[in-house]
Amino acid sequence: MNATIEPLKPQALYTPCPDAALDFETTQDLKPLDGVIGQARALESIRFAIGMRHEGYNLFAFGPEGTGKSSTVMRFLSHEAESQPPPLDWCYVNNFEEPHKPRALSLPAGKACPLRDDMEQLVEELQGALPAAFEGEEYTQRKEALEEELKTQHEGAFSKLQDQAEKSGIALIRTPMGLGLAPVQDGEVLSPQAFDDLPEKDQQARQVSLAELQQQLEDILAQIPKWEKEHREKMRELNRDVTKRAVGHLIEELEKRWESEPNVMAYLEEVRADVVEHASDFLPSHDQGQQQIIVVGQRRPAGGGGPGSFRRYQVNVIVDNSDSVNPDIPPNGAPVIEEEHPTHPNLVGRIEHLSQMGALITDFNLIKAGALHCANGGYLVMDARRILLQPFAWETLKRALRAGHIKIESPAESMGWVSTVTLDPEPIPLDVKVVLLGEPIIYYLLSQYDPDFKELFKVAADFVNTMDRDDNGVKDYARLLAAQVEREGLRHLDKSAVARIIEQGARMAQDAEKLTTHMASVVDLVREADYWAEVEDHKIISARHVQEAIDAKIYRSDRYRERLQEEIQRGTFVIESEGERIGQINGLAVLQLDSFMFGKPSRITANVSLGKGELVDIERQVDLGGPLHSKGVMILESFLAQRFGQDGPLALSARIVFEQSYGGVDGDSASSTELYALLSAIGKIPLKQSIAVTGSVDQMGRVQAIGGVNEKIEGFFDICVERGLTGDQGVLIPGANVKHLMLRDEVVDAVKDGRFNIWAVDHIDQGIEVLTGLPAGEMGAGGEYPIGTVNRAVARNLRQFAAKARAFSAGPQQPVPTNAVIKVEPSR
Repeated sequence: MNATIEPLKPQALYTPCPDAALDFETTQDLKPLDGVIGQARALESIRFAIGMRHEGYNLFAFGPEGTGKSSTVMRFLSHEAESQPPPLDWCYVNNFEEPHKPRALSLPAGKACPLRDDMEQLVEELQGALPAAFEGEEYTQRKEALEEELKTQHEGAFSKLQDQAEKSGIALIRTPMGLGLAPVQDGEVLSPQAFDDLPEKDQQARQVSLAELQQQLEDILAQIPKWEKEHREKMRELNRDVTKRAVGHLIEELEKRWESEPNVMAYLEEVRADVVEHASDFLPSHDQGQQQIIVVGQRRPAGGGGPGSFRRYQVNVIVDNSDSVNPDIPPNGAPVIEEEHPTHPNLVGRIEHLSQMGALITDFNLIKAGALHCANGGYLVMDARRILLQPFAWETLKRALRAGHIKIESPAESMGWVSTVTLDPEPIPLDVKVVLLGEPIIYYLLSQYDPDFKELFKVAADFVNTMDRDDNGVKDYARLLAAQVEREGLRHLDKSAVARIIEQGARMAQDAEKLTTHMASVVDLVREADYWAEVEDHKIISARHVQEAIDAKIYRSDRYRERLQEEIQRGTFVIESEGERIGQINGLAVLQLDSFMFGKPSRITANVSLGKGELVDIERQVDLGGPLHSKGVMILESFLAQRFGQDGPLALSARIVFEQSYGGVDGDSASSTELYALLSAIGKIPLKQSIAVTGSVDQMGRVQAIGGVNEKIEGFFDICVERGLTGDQGVLIPGANVKHLMLRDEVVDAVKDGRFNIWAVDHIDQGIEVLTGLPAGEMGAGGEYPIGTVNRAVARNLRQFAAKARAFSAGPQQPVPTNAVIKVEPSR
């Protein structure tokens, strides 16, 4: 390897936004872009899902929070909904045959409330018309005629019996026990003694007459209930006839108004029949203390009349789309419902109950709609995490989508946990497009573990968190900022402010060639910059205000970072930034608290001894190392075996640890750092402590990209600034991370002045040359590394370990080689 690895030029550390890309003075000169940028794939998925009318093509939009999923979906759905016809109104009415099974009526949009008003007016008119009809002269005369007819029947039968009795010397008399027959003489009832004094022949004749008359009396008495029943039936017919005539013209007026709606016509006929049967409910004399209700736990509905019973003629409107057909109340068209709290009852509706006399009562008027009812015929948008957190809500949604209808029932009913009788409303057909918003992990977990998910949500909209930083992307970014400024009434941004926000967008994306699409963070930055412009009484936001907003946000969040650096400066945490050490190196890690990320130097040490070729990860041994970190350590073992173990086993034992680490360690971004420390410990070659290192490594020794490169560099830079920059300090990063660099101005200026350095390497041999000042060395034709190279020193010491191991295994009679000092020749 060539030992002349040069530090990066300042131009490679920060990619500014060129002035040529911003052909305006302020955002006031730009045409606002009302939409989302950098999400072409997601937008195409949304269009496809909206356009597909087949079952199962519901949409799951996933991506990081703040990328505009919700606003984008709502904007697309609202635009599409305006061109669609408004859906049906839905209402529940009484089922007069089975009151516990209310009927669902569908009506054209805006028609349910007029039907409700018509029924209320009908009841009001019936309350006046029916009493008037039953108090009218015609009804009175017909009623009196029927009563007279019954009276005549009674009197005629008894009069005839009385005449026959008188001819036989028998009298029909009334007693406390009822009607009876008794013999008479000269108009006087005979006493038993007087009757016994009559001639025997006369007694026998009268007894025969009494028996015959008694039979006739019993026949007449037996006929009376029949006559009264016939009378009551005639009265009922009279009442029905009067009610029909009183109700007829009122119902007929409604039928003319609703003749285009067959289901309403059928309902009105049922109402007519029920009013005729329960006309007494409308009369003042009737008991007015009861209601038609369902008492939970009873097998039969409680009947009755009075004002409460008029509830059965009401119309319970649960979905009213009248606003959708009113041009004065936009938007019109199909509904777009965003359910913020998707619980089971909020999705499919609920049946409310009233507590009365210690019992829970309900009726169809207490049925309440859910989000599926309100969105029926349109679109329903929900957060996936929220619906999954609610008991029964996810299964309820899937059941409704699979069945194609909405069934209102409590979770206890659906699980079969209750057996009491309550309402069982008729299910309502469901035609809705459901859109779920969530994180990628939720989408992929549901795809993997829920067999119904892919059948019900066949379209995925993948929102990315970065976009290309090209000319078009920069212009769209500026127009989007202009739209946000106008939407929220903020100050306009000048060209320098837009450029600084775009540069910060690249920093947020962790890539100089990309821009973040996490627009929530960008918008927050604009708002905070507007605040600082207001503080300074400036009418335009400039780059200075944007930088002040960035610095202020960091200051509000970096208490822990500041305390950590303070402890490093005080020596509580040992981080050396000068001199050389064998088997010791400064690694770099990234910590994140909420949205604030910062770099933290960590001291990594390695030591070696004679052993069996094992590489011990101390972090893993004490369960502080994660699987990715353990994988990185095993790669080190593989690298050593591949490079130095071809002619024999590695007879060493090595131990690696993150010093002063009191929490978990995971990730492989320090694997190259650990390898440098390991090579130093084996070869007894000191490493420069003025250089910190980050990067992962593969089995071939290639240094691979890592995350958080900007924060890691700045973390070590801040330590060096506090101690004084010497020009020897710097950071070693993977070459693949150069395109990600968007460093602070202080770092760039220090590099420009030669007070700090950043090296980019692609292979472990390049890095070891920077850290030791010695060439790594390439194996020659004879299988040896050149004298004075790092690899030669490592290989020689490993051979020494192997020789000692063979000596120990051969027994004490074998001479043990002396521990020769390895002298590393300087490079020429």
